[in-house]
Parts: sequence; C-alpha cells; structure tokens
Amino acid sequence: MGDSTETIRRLEENVGRALVGKPEVVRLAIIGLIARGHLLIEDVPGVGKTTLASGLARSIGASFQRIQFTSDMLPSDVLGVSVWEPKRGEFVFKPGPLFTNIVLADEINRTTPKTQSALLEAMNEAQVSLDHSTYPLPRPFMVLATQNPREYEGTFPLPESQLDRFLLRIRIGYPGVADEKAVLRGDITPADLAPVVDADAVLALQEAAERVRVEESVLDYLVTLVTATRRSPLLALGVSPRGSLALLRAARARALADGRDYLLPDDVKHLAVPALAHRVIVKGSLAGSAAGGMDGEAAVTAILQDVPVPR
Repeated sequence: MGDSTETIRRLEENVGRALVGKPEVVRLAIIGLIARGHLLIEDVPGVGKTTLASGLARSIGASFQRIQFTSDMLPSDVLGVSVWEPKRGEFVFKPGPLFTNIVLADEINRTTPKTQSALLEAMNEAQVSLDHSTYPLPRPFMVLATQNPREYEGTFPLPESQLDRFLLRIRIGYPGVADEKAVLRGDITPADLAPVVDADAVLALQEAAERVRVEESVLDYLVTLVTATRRSPLLALGVSPRGSLALLRAARARALADGRDYLLPDDVKHLAVPALAHRVIVKGSLAGSAAGGMDGEAAVTAILQDVPVPR
C-alpha cells in the first residue's frame, strides 16, 4: 500500500500545481482514474476544466484529446470512420479523437443524443464497434465531460442512461483570491508539467484498488444507503445497481489513496454525493422545478443524514 499511496500523492501534487487551490477536485479526478471511471464536470466556463484534464494527462505521460461538441457533430467525428483504400482493395478504419488515453468531451450537452450515445460503449467497455469490427481503446482510458449548468439554450440534456455511465459528477468552483492571483501570474500551466508516473503505474493502481477488502458491515451500509434513495419520498428515481457498483469502486480507490487495503464507512459516505447525486431524479424536477428547490445533491445529503453509519 505504501508504494501506491506515494504514487497517488505525487500525482495529486503534480496536477495540483496546474489546478491551483482545488485539492479535493484533483483528488476526485484521480479517484475516478484509479476506479476506471469517467468524470462529469458541471460548472460555468473558465474555472479550469481543460486545465484539470490536460494536467492529469501530462502527469501520467498519457495522450490527450479535447473534443468540442457541437450540434452538427456526427458519431463518426468522435469514433472514426472506415475509408476505402483502393490499393489494398478494402475498407481501413481511421480512428477518431476518442482513441486516446484522456478525452475532454467539452460541452457534451451541445451535441445531439445520437452523438452522445456513441460514447456509451466506449465509456462502458473501453472499445468501439463499427462495421462488424471491434476496436479496443488505449489503456488507461478516461472521459472527462463538461457541461454548463447555467445555459440551456441549444442544448440536449444527457439522458439517465448516459449520466449513469459517469462514475462521479463534480464542480470546480471559483478560485480563492490568492489562488486566482497565482493563475494571473501564470506560475504554472499544464504545459509546464512533467510526467510523475507512467501508464503502467496507473494500471497497477487500478488493479490494486480492485483488491481493497470490503467488510460485510460496510457493504450493508452501502446497500442500505442506495435502497434508501429508491424509497425516499424526495426522489422520483433512485440509484440503480450500476450506481451501487460505481460507489463501491470509487470508495475502494479512495481507501487506496489513503493508504488502506480495506474500506471504511467514511469512504462510502464521503463519495456518496459525487457518485450518486447525478443518478437520481428529484420529485418535481421532471416538470422543470425540483420540489422545494431541492436538487439531487441536497436529496442525497439528506438521505445520508438519515442512514446510520456502522461503528
């Protein structure tokens, strides 16, 4: 565990040099990477979403692509296309920008549901199927998708099936005064970062996280928490079994980051909101206004307070 913890600490410090003053955001992004998950970053423009994605890619010496989603984008613009090669007398697959380690899917809600759904297999299976052939994506593979929660004109809200593919949803928020001055001075940019680990080390961390032990009492707590979302009078839709698995994977990655090979209830509790809030529907929100102004995060927080933590 010691080597893994030191590797994660170096990674957090390096990414944190570019995304100044946001250690919890950096940790959640790295937890997502270690848990083989994808990140939905929901925030206003200009708070460092691209910085986080490119900083993470540079820190692990990985390839990086930014895809700007627009309403006229086709699935082939993301996945790639088969092109006829006269000399070879056959179709040859030309990979799209998705074939990279770290993908920033910028303003994913600005493209059509058809193009959004093209990401589903890639995010779930780390592969792309086209023309009766399957093409594996590089490893590690992670999508960081962004959307602006304040702007709805000309957007296509992500359906629940797509939201459920994201391990965590996070917000970055504005920097503090001292941190914003550091940004203005240009002290560190993602381009200045050197790799501190390689892809093989990341894959080793992912495998180590899957070996983190889970006691029955912690598993019972997680299941009780998820079941409570399905029965809550606050929610029209609770968390699916995929959400349960996502919370468990994220909690295991957090335990590894803290230097433990076993899970604590606090790992589950700490990650419940970023792992579950985007998977629920608050009663009344289907009609456009959440009941009592409560959003998914507030609802999950309220449920957390009602479910006793095992001792």
